[in-house]
Amino acid sequence: MPHSVMLINTIAAAFGLALVLGFAAARLRLPPLVGYLIAGVLIGPFTPGFIADAELASQLAEIGVMLLMFGVGLHFSWDDLLAVRKIAVPGAAVQMMVATALGTGLALWWGWPLGGALVFGLSLSVASTVVLLRALEAQGILESHTGRIAVGWLVVEDLLMVLVLVLLPPLAGWLGGTAQHPPAPPVHGAALGWAVAWKLVQVGAFVALMLLVGRRLFPWLLWQVARTGSRELFTLCVVATAIGIAFGSAALFGVSFALGAFFAGMVMRESTLSHRAAQESLPLRDAFAVLFFVSVGMLFNPAVLWDRPLQVAAVVAIILVGKTLAAAALVLAFRYPLNTALTVSASLAQIGEFSFILVALGTSLQMLPPEGASLVLAGSLISMALNPLLFLALAPLREWLRAHSAWARRLEQRDDPLAELPMSTDARYLARQVVLVGYGRVGRRVANLLATHDVPLVIAEHNRELVESLRRGGKAAVFGNAADPAVLIQAHIARAALLVIALPDTLNVHQIITTARTLNPQIEVAVRSPSAEEGRRIAQEAECTVFVAEDALAQAIAQHILQRNADRRAHPSRPAPLQSRI
Repeated sequence: MPHSVMLINTIAAAFGLALVLGFAAARLRLPPLVGYLIAGVLIGPFTPGFIADAELASQLAEIGVMLLMFGVGLHFSWDDLLAVRKIAVPGAAVQMMVATALGTGLALWWGWPLGGALVFGLSLSVASTVVLLRALEAQGILESHTGRIAVGWLVVEDLLMVLVLVLLPPLAGWLGGTAQHPPAPPVHGAALGWAVAWKLVQVGAFVALMLLVGRRLFPWLLWQVARTGSRELFTLCVVATAIGIAFGSAALFGVSFALGAFFAGMVMRESTLSHRAAQESLPLRDAFAVLFFVSVGMLFNPAVLWDRPLQVAAVVAIILVGKTLAAAALVLAFRYPLNTALTVSASLAQIGEFSFILVALGTSLQMLPPEGASLVLAGSLISMALNPLLFLALAPLREWLRAHSAWARRLEQRDDPLAELPMSTDARYLARQVVLVGYGRVGRRVANLLATHDVPLVIAEHNRELVESLRRGGKAAVFGNAADPAVLIQAHIARAALLVIALPDTLNVHQIITTARTLNPQIEVAVRSPSAEEGRRIAQEAECTVFVAEDALAQAIAQHILQRNADRRAHPSRPAPLQSRI
């Protein structure tokens, strides 16, 4: 077959099989990612039939890595990370060290060299962004505090893995791989220190350039292209920026494509058009991401399942048991409830994109043994397939632990100074006050407006760090999930005048209202709803006042227009002053 046609055949076979198997995986309630990986197995060199061009697939996968990391950077938020930094940063770091130690120790016991064992252990330590986000969305808790902890935890894992991708090539020779092609002799001692130091200098120069110049230049460029009104030019600008920065960073600074693309997304986020950039580039990112996962599947040798079943079982145990227990223990150590610990640990009980990127890098540097890639891929496929089942088992497991374990009940009921108002709380916050559940973007604005009118307010919030900050600012706040009656009791709901539920989701709204009305039958309730349909359901079931985002915005705009018209009629010769509604 002509080489020029082989590219088309590889893409056609990859997309066609990925579509069929991804659809089948979705119907089985599995992540479509599982189907994409199996598609790669079927067109790979280890299975009979059509074999795709591995070299072409590898180059297409590089573009997929660039666009995947560009998307991660585009959605990276320092604010979201800082909100949960006290648990996400140490938690992710310790959990990665535990999983890496388990995987590395296991590989060394099998007789692998140190470099390959370390790459293997690291690849088992980081969860899949795609699987985690979709699992949280399916549970309806992505915007909850528990969801933000899990996402922040994953962001820290991603950042640490980016650092690993930067340091691994210069350390490859020392760890028994090849730092470059043709292979260079391994460096030791001072030479190794200089090599790592020089790599960090290159990375530092690149990061400084992107933060000082890129975050101003590229958003400006995006705005100039958007002004042309051409949609295809806008999309082209986004993609060219992602791939151009990734390639330029590798050519000029010796930085990996992955890191360059990640920072391309970060600087693009500075633009007011970042949301549109994410939307416009999404189809292309998804398409090349599929090619990346297919190319990773081509590395998998199915024979490992029957040739090394005990090794596969050990890998799956590290992912599903070792990582899960480490994450749960760390969350509980930070005095979060059992439900939060179980949910966060289940979210992280799988491996994905970064594991594949690391496997591909370790293979190219000749550090990872051939069976290493297959074992990691087997662990990934099995953990992704079992992850939805873990979420289904969370509620029964939590109830079983509460019923059969006094320790679990103590975890739910243990004393916490933030779970009740201080004894020194002013009496005005204990009667006829407003109880505000949720201190996110909407709750914060409600609280600020009430404060300007000197309305006594008690805040119930599930973010421990946020409650600590509110207490330091002199505000009355209690920590905990308001679905737990103890939290509303500590907020003195029995004597409150009004309950305001400003949560971004409606998962526990009905339970919160039922508890509040049981303790205070006369209390008025106001609820934020994300949609009109959901708002109508809540209003009918709970007999409360519901505010829907679209309706509130429409009313504010209409009120503004009516006010402007009234001003013009009263003063036809005077221009109405411009006002900000932000």
